[in-house]
Amino acid sequence: MMLTKLSSHKVFGGQQLQFEHASACLDCSMKFSVFLPPQAEQGPVPALYWLSGLTCTDDNFSHKAGAQQYAAQHGIALIIPDTSPRGEGVADDAEGAYDFGLGAGFYLNATEQPYAKHYRMYDYIVDELPQLVESQLPITAVRSISGHSMGGHGALVIALRNSSRYRSVSAFAPIVNPMDCPWGVKAFSGYLGRSTEAWANYDSVRLIQQGLTPPPLLVDQGDSDNFLTSQLRPERLQQACQQAGISASIRLQPGYDHSYYFIASFIAEHIAFHAGHLNPADQS
Repeated sequence: MMLTKLSSHKVFGGQQLQFEHASACLDCSMKFSVFLPPQAEQGPVPALYWLSGLTCTDDNFSHKAGAQQYAAQHGIALIIPDTSPRGEGVADDAEGAYDFGLGAGFYLNATEQPYAKHYRMYDYIVDELPQLVESQLPITAVRSISGHSMGGHGALVIALRNSSRYRSVSAFAPIVNPMDCPWGVKAFSGYLGRSTEAWANYDSVRLIQQGLTPPPLLVDQGDSDNFLTSQLRPERLQQACQQAGISASIRLQPGYDHSYYFIASFIAEHIAFHAGHLNPADQS
């Protein structure tokens, strides 16, 4: 399975790249973006995987977050996948809604038709994509994971279920309890069917209640986020962590909303947090 390079741009001494490949896992062609810091010219570097939110592609984070500057300082690669399978024959929401189907893969393995054929984003992020980049790019198997909104949900769930594979996890405005919010109920019903037992495998609050423990965890949430009380509910994650005796930094940031302006304001702190775990000597 070979990578086809679509674009390359020099930025902060490194390279912002976009690739395309045939995904066996998703049974379609996929694009993803990678930032290689200048340190990658000397040898393989650790990676931070970034999972974006509803309606996004691999372009949003690389264009809007300003993360490359800080990743270059710390010598960390950024791996930025798409948010769902794409292409002809990939099922979409019947009504073309933004919160299901294309651009809304929810980082799970669908079991319901017609979505089960392509929507296996959990396996793609956990297995196929790391194997691909680590075999063909100067990137090590030392990984952390982060994300925003739907992608924050994905990062938390993936880190909880694979805690030995990630050094740290962070999220911006994550959907922490999707079993009990409109976005999650719609997505889980369509992709996973009616069994709430299946839903619990992709709900970070439930996974913590069931005894799973994440790697070191940082969450930022804006208190002016339009989705705070209806979809996100970070207090549920905080309560679950407290009850389980899990040390986590879950911060409510005054005045910030759900946008990339919020992400850009705190991405330097998140990358420094991950750098301290990816490069133990890097505590800056």
